[in-house]
Amino acid sequence: MKKTRQLVATALFAALSAATLVGQAQTIRIANQGDALSMDPHSLNESLQLSTDSNVYEPLVGRNKDLSLAPALATAWKQTAPTVWRFELRKGVQFHDGTPFTADDVVFSFARMKGEGSDMKATNSDVKEVRKVDDHTVDIETFAPQPILPDVITTSYIMSKKWCEDNQAVKPVDRRKGIENAASFRANGTGPFRLRERQPGVRTVFTRNGTYWGKIEGNAQEIIFTPIGNDSTRVAALLSGEVDVMEPIPVQDIERVNRNPGTRAVTGPELRTVFLGMDQKRDELLYSSVKGKNPFKDKRVRQAFYQAIDIDGIKKNVMRGASNPSALMVGPGINGFDPSVKRLPYDPDAAKKLMAEAGYPDGFEVSMNCPNDRYVNDSKICQAVAANLARINVKIKLLAETKGTYFPKVLRRDTSFYMLGWTPTTYDALNALNALMVCVDENGAGQFNLGAYCNPKVDELAHKIQVETDKTKRNAMIKEAFALHTADIGHLPLHQQALAWGVSKKVKLVQLADNFMPFKWMSIEK
Repeated sequence: MKKTRQLVATALFAALSAATLVGQAQTIRIANQGDALSMDPHSLNESLQLSTDSNVYEPLVGRNKDLSLAPALATAWKQTAPTVWRFELRKGVQFHDGTPFTADDVVFSFARMKGEGSDMKATNSDVKEVRKVDDHTVDIETFAPQPILPDVITTSYIMSKKWCEDNQAVKPVDRRKGIENAASFRANGTGPFRLRERQPGVRTVFTRNGTYWGKIEGNAQEIIFTPIGNDSTRVAALLSGEVDVMEPIPVQDIERVNRNPGTRAVTGPELRTVFLGMDQKRDELLYSSVKGKNPFKDKRVRQAFYQAIDIDGIKKNVMRGASNPSALMVGPGINGFDPSVKRLPYDPDAAKKLMAEAGYPDGFEVSMNCPNDRYVNDSKICQAVAANLARINVKIKLLAETKGTYFPKVLRRDTSFYMLGWTPTTYDALNALNALMVCVDENGAGQFNLGAYCNPKVDELAHKIQVETDKTKRNAMIKEAFALHTADIGHLPLHQQALAWGVSKKVKLVQLADNFMPFKWMSIEK
């Protein structure tokens, strides 16, 4: 096994060295523990994929370095009626194939995002219709007043209607069903970088867009993105100079990266909350020793799981202090976060009592789905949770796998117990409410509420929050909705992980709290 790993590492370093020889001084080589699963910007609502695709595709409204709103493909926007926003589109913009960008592309893209196979339905579930006013003006009508619509659509990327039609990519790639199309491997956006080469799981190469409408602050002419799943290999590649940027740094290696003369660790808080979810809908769990009923429908079981998890132990022993235990499904930096809410105490004895009261004094067995290349120490966290739950006689069958197979499975809701992380792209709690906590419907509400938690009172509050313009009243309703969800033990919040990027001292970049990595702000010294 050791010899095999050495051979794999040698082959990887040879490939990276070859890329170095052919690359120019303004080539930046990036490594990540995982890969973007598709070049289709509507196929997976996952941060790494959205971040990667955002360098090729653009939304109407983007973000500045401080995460404030910035004009992108729209130069201005305003409400013309309580349920209508008008967007003035940027003129003179071309897709990478030279096709002019117009209102037709916006209308097409929003319809595509709401269509079959799209993973962006939840983001756009409030959109009723997108109408072309003229070639450079669109109206977006929502079902109800939506005062923060510009914040909501910052990851709703615009595709070329003509290109999608010409390449039989009118519908999004459906990761749940394993359906691919031209948009999986090719791309035609308006962004600052073009896709030159795509080898899924091996490497993806981007080149600077010489006809980009805007300013590209960085000097990077080429970006070579390589997934390196093995932590030690990824760190070694950075320390040896084979890659210029990598993330995440394993928490135990941050000091080592800082000690190395040519590298540094760029760290900061992340907006993502990592949590566990449970199937609360099926009458019988799919993957459990319990037959004929679903123990997760019983709040006492959910609370027992919660109180059996030693979150401080996970912070100390698994995350090496690089996490912030959370009592809510959102964390600091998200509007609506309430620091006064505290976690239920870690108490295995109380958890055992709850299990006995629920009729499971001897526990039960259940499968747990977990990625091993998506979040910081994700599989190790799941292992720790499994060990914790063993203390209350719950036997976890841990299924840790690469996100390429993990996400399609859990997004089909083919799971009983799972891990997920969520960053509200609006930096507002309503995003998490709509995606994770409201009752699931066919329009995209609760699209990532994979355990189908449902409380009609939470739904009612979410609808009121959406249309409320008074911030004080709005935040009071957010607090009430979270209180209901917390009392229900709707999910098991774990923590916000910390960002840790390994960066060559020759590279300048901007680290955003949403863990997006814009190539246009990256430079490398010759």
